[in-house]
Amino acid sequence: MEETLTPDQDTVQKTAPVKRGWILAALMVTMMLAAMDNTIVSTAIPQIVGDLGGFSLFSWVFSVYLLVQTITIPLYGKLADMYGRKPILTFGIGTFLAGSALCALAWNMYTLILFRGIQALGAGAIMATVSTLAGDLYSVQERAKIQGWLSSVWGVSAIAGPALGGAFAEYLSWHWIFLINLPLGALSIVLIYLFLHEQKPKVLHRIKVSGAAFMLISAAVLMYGLLQGGQAWPWFSWNSLAVFALSAVLIYITVRLESNNPEPVMPRWIWNNRILLGTNLALVGMGITMMAPSMYLPVYAQSVTGVSPIAAGFILASMSLTWPLFSGFSGRLYLTIGFRNTALTGVFLVIIGISLFLFLPFPGPVWMLVGSQLLLGAGFGLISTPLLVGVQSAVDWSRRGVVTGASMFSRYFGQTLGAAMFAAVFNSVLLLAFQKAQEGVATVLPETNRVIEALQSPQTAPETLTFLQESFHKAIHYVYIGLLSAALITLFILLATPAKFEPLEN
Repeated sequence: MEETLTPDQDTVQKTAPVKRGWILAALMVTMMLAAMDNTIVSTAIPQIVGDLGGFSLFSWVFSVYLLVQTITIPLYGKLADMYGRKPILTFGIGTFLAGSALCALAWNMYTLILFRGIQALGAGAIMATVSTLAGDLYSVQERAKIQGWLSSVWGVSAIAGPALGGAFAEYLSWHWIFLINLPLGALSIVLIYLFLHEQKPKVLHRIKVSGAAFMLISAAVLMYGLLQGGQAWPWFSWNSLAVFALSAVLIYITVRLESNNPEPVMPRWIWNNRILLGTNLALVGMGITMMAPSMYLPVYAQSVTGVSPIAAGFILASMSLTWPLFSGFSGRLYLTIGFRNTALTGVFLVIIGISLFLFLPFPGPVWMLVGSQLLLGAGFGLISTPLLVGVQSAVDWSRRGVVTGASMFSRYFGQTLGAAMFAAVFNSVLLLAFQKAQEGVATVLPETNRVIEALQSPQTAPETLTFLQESFHKAIHYVYIGLLSAALITLFILLATPAKFEPLEN
């Protein structure tokens, strides 16, 4: 018997568990494509730049991927509700594979950036529909375990991605970091085609192109300003003012257009409902707190603590060990104390993990870095899964894609916001330390954008090295103070969110 998802009923098929297992395997393979992409690419960047040139542009290899993926997630979530999950997911995988093949054929940095954008168009559909399908296929009692399996994909990707990227770049060619996606994606498409069957929605839908287009453009302009601020130009500059003013105008136009749209991409009820609003704001806070460790911890571990690059990678990846474990455990917890209270427990663990780092002395023992990461992973597992399962459980099939897309968008937008905020904090503290440096040290200090190079160079004088390490240590601590502030704000948001996630009325 085939596994059939019925959009007319908010029910979970209990038959054909073997077929459902194959669908889950396809979802995990698909999720791995999107999860492993940035980690595998980052390892091979030196070889890519050496071959294609364009060193000044390489950051856009990552930025364009994050930008396009994030802004398209809500649109794909809406389309999945309108036309079904299967066509949107297969389109996403196909687009991702096409982008991967084109990336392998890129002849300069400009074409690689363009083709990464095509990849991200597919990644947005993947991220929007995989979690939605998990909500369709499994009951509330089962979803935490399934989300734990999906979260484990991120943990495996955090370790396997850099290893594969380094191996391909060293022994084969950087082109293989993109070509490896083709057989994996083909496998997932075959599994989805064979085992996932859903009835076509019977209601005729029509989405207004103007509203969707302005939503995408306004989100793109806003995220572009966040990604470029403090990097390409100062935060307090005419460039920043112009970009954020333009984004404000575009958002206003989008709201006006979508308010008159019978089927808006981001319906007003998402923001009018206290449960959904609180959940999405909490996921923004979670996204913000996720960014600092991935941005600065590996460099801190190597440059200040003195561990090897491989050990630094494992310190960062330790968060990926507890995340899926506590994500799976959250099912028992939210069935006992509720979705909101389980997420609150996660926030408390995140606060403890951040505080452990704040007590880290200079240069600090490695076990405190690992302990902080383990607590953060546990906390994120208890935040992300209950909030996602909670909002999915509050709506029927026809709105599950929209709420899932809104949740995923909130998390990724938070990551973008966190990257911008913490880069500004880190650079400001470091620059201030340089300005207050003693004269003997100040004469040999590098430019702020070459601090990492100086920290890892054997030619750096001992007194300069010590000063740079202490300054880096201080700057990271101010970043973690910002992390603590974001976590406390998330705590207050959840306390203001209703504890009982009741079903939303149509």
